[in-house]
Parts: sequence; structure tokens; C-alpha cells
Amino acid sequence: MIPQIDLAVRDEIAADEEKAYLIVENAIRKSVEVAQLNFPPEAELSVVLAGDETLQALNREWRDKDKPTNVLSFPSEEIGPGGTPGILLGDIVISMETMAREAELENKHPDHHFTHLIIHGFLHLFGYDHETTTDAEIMESLETRILAELNIENPY
Repeated sequence: MIPQIDLAVRDEIAADEEKAYLIVENAIRKSVEVAQLNFPPEAELSVVLAGDETLQALNREWRDKDKPTNVLSFPSEEIGPGGTPGILLGDIVISMETMAREAELENKHPDHHFTHLIIHGFLHLFGYDHETTTDAEIMESLETRILAELNIENPY
């Protein structure tokens, strides 16, 4: 079981929505399975594919960082790691421009990097973070286990 996924594309970016949806759906399904995430059966998730300008504006407004970033997550409610959120899980916003640049610079397949960012953002909606070394180790370990199940190499 996975939440209902609402995928939106913003900023006139080049994105194959059908392919993106399949990647998102696969990443979410495997995340739920491996991390044993719980949520109500009618849960909803919003995923927005955007450009650097949108991510920079959001990053500036919500994190006081005036630069684009690859992924931002906006949980509908604050919960502890692995907690159970309500019906509205939250929003994941990805800069497809930053994602593509990073994939090229780091010699990663763009689909694999996109998958990783979806998993990373999704885990944030369930209270996982990387604010401390211990929290980062827990989150990164979970990400790499999920990615391994998808036959994607450890990105760290």
C-alpha cells in the first residue's frame, strides 16, 4: 500500500511526467516496505517537480538559505522518526535542474539520483532527519537499504 500521489510539474521544466510518476511510485513503495512506514489508508502525498528558481525561493523563505537546493520536504505535521502521520503526509519539492547538475557532477544516473531524492524527501515526512551525526547515520543507512532493494548503488 502506498499513499495517493499527486505529481505536479512547475516552472516549464523539461520533465517526462509519466516516467517521473513511475519513479516516484516505485521509490515510495520500496520506502514504505523497507522502512516499514505506517500511514492511514487514505493518505495523500504531493510531489512537485520544479526549477532552481522555485527551490531557491522556498529555501529562502523556509530555511533562510538564499540558494537553490535539490529537495525540500514539508511535512503536514511534526512526528518522531518512523512515526505515523495523518492523512496529509506533506509535500516533496525537487529541483530537476539541481538534480540533473548533481547527477552529472557526481557521475550518477539521473534516474537513480532522482529516486534517491524522492526517498530522502519521503523519509523527512516521517520524522527522519540529518541534524545530528547520529540522526544522519540512521537516515543514510535507511536510504542506502532502500536504494539497494532498488538495485541502486550507495550514493554516499
